[in-house]
This record gives sequence, structure tokens and C-alpha cells, in this order.
Amino acid sequence: MPKLLITRPLPEAVLQAVDAGFDVSVRQETRPLPPAEMVDALGRYDAILPTLGDPLSATVIGQASDMKCKILANFGVGYNHIDVTAARTSGIAVTNTPGAVTDATADIAMTLILMTCRRAGEGERAVRASAWEGWHPTQFLGVHVTGKTIGIIGMGRIGKAIAKRAGLGFDMNVVFYNRSKVKDAGVPARQLDTLSELCATADIVVLAVPATPETHHLMGADLLRKMQPHSVLVNIARGDVVDEAALISALQAGQISGAGLDVYEQEPIVPEALKAMENVTLLPHLGTAALEVRVDMGLMAVDNLNAWIDGKTLPNPVG
Repeated sequence: MPKLLITRPLPEAVLQAVDAGFDVSVRQETRPLPPAEMVDALGRYDAILPTLGDPLSATVIGQASDMKCKILANFGVGYNHIDVTAARTSGIAVTNTPGAVTDATADIAMTLILMTCRRAGEGERAVRASAWEGWHPTQFLGVHVTGKTIGIIGMGRIGKAIAKRAGLGFDMNVVFYNRSKVKDAGVPARQLDTLSELCATADIVVLAVPATPETHHLMGADLLRKMQPHSVLVNIARGDVVDEAALISALQAGQISGAGLDVYEQEPIVPEALKAMENVTLLPHLGTAALEVRVDMGLMAVDNLNAWIDGKTLPNPVG
């Protein structure tokens, strides 16, 4: 019987959907596997359901001298923790869960936009600290989101879902940058030719790109300088898409007015400088943190596993 390792606890509905042909082991730790344990797992299990942070670099895969694993059914749309080329070279198929995370992640983007522009985090902290002295006309004056220009970097599923919410829900002017030409953004929107033009145009810049070698530190000092002093940066992509040190410098220098972050470069480590800033909204990677969404993600990962064990075409192959 093929052995399956699920690297983190998952909702019960997901576990019940796994094909009975698997001998299933569920790791109860919530943190990523240490590299040595992953090397061992690759040699002991026929299939692995990994997720964010589980170490599947070329080095780790290459250290598994007695490779047994044939499929990595990733729990999540992002798979930057997996070296897909190294996996393929070792005869391992890789799948992910596109689509299931789209709306939930777009919702968190809007949450960060509203919290940062309307100073909601700062206001909530004041109430909890008993520092709020009552309403007056100039308290916590923020930025009115309706009618502003949103610049979306990456117009895939999630980018389009953000554009829909911003354009139709908040009457925002939508501009975007995408490496390839987008024929239909789903709402009235204008594709710009360069990232510099987008950063100079938008009141709110949202990062919605996958984590790849090409997008590492995509938002660095040069692009941050292109942004307007009143503008806000929001990141719901992956932490290393932003050069965190450059972002901290830009915020401290007043080059931009604020930031909303759901992901971090050295997650779960968050720089103390960011924690100390009242104009920065910090969330603990809540992008897909809704029960229905996590169940859908799990079921999609399980569909890939069940297709593999049944010898069928994988629904969501990567690469």
C-alpha cells in the first residue's frame, strides 16, 4: 500500500477524502519539517502533501539517496518552497491548488487597504490601551479609499479578483502591470507598460505576483522611490517579493505613507522596525485563513493524490 505523509494537521473533511488505498500518516506539528526530516520522508513515503515552508529545495531533494516519493501534492497555490526542476529530475510530480485561494486572498488585500488607509489598526490599539479620549473632528484622519487609483502588480486570478473588488466595490480607478498582455481584466482597467509608471500613478500599490527568482525583491528601493509620498504599499503575495530593508527605509524617510503586509521576508520573523510603526498594518499570513477555503485547498490537493494513485491525469500539475 502506498504511504502518504501529510506534513501538517488539516481539517477532518480533507483527511476523510483521501483514497483508502493510501497508508496515511499525519504529522501533528504545525511548523515546517526540518530539512533532515524531509530528506528522510522523501525516502520513506510514496506521496507527500507538503505546504508553505516545508523544505523541498534542490539540496534537500538531492540528499534523499533512497528516493521513494513520486508526488508532492502541495497544499497551496504558491510553491516557491519546492524546487520543481529538481523534483522533476528525481521523477517526482508536483501539483498545487490554484483557484481555491483566489477570493479569500483578494479579501485580505482589501482588508489591508482599508486598515492601512483608514488607520484602523492604530485606532484599535488606542482603544485597547484606553488612550482614546472620544470623538473629535480631526482624530485619526486617514485616506478616503473610494475613487482612488489602485495599481495591481500581477493580473492573474488574484489580481483580477482584487480589481473587481476595488473597481466595482469602491469605484477605484484600476491600473495594472503584467508581464504579458491581458485582454480582459474583468473590470474597466488600464495596463501600464512599466512598473515605474504604475508606482508613480497609483495611490495604492498591491503586489499579487508569484514568488519566483524573477520576482525576488521586485519591490525594492528604486520602485519605492517612484511611489507618491501619500501612497500605500500592500503585499499579499510572498514576503521576499519586497525588499524589507528598503521598505523600512522608505517608510522611515516618508517616501510612502504606509504599508499593509500579510507576508514577510523571513516569516514568521517580523522586523522590530515594522512593528514599531503605527502606519503599518501587520497580519499573520491570513490570506487563506477561512475554514471553507482551507477545506477547498485540501480537497484540491487530495484530488491530485487520488488521481495519482488511480493512475489518472493529475488535475493541477505544476511546470
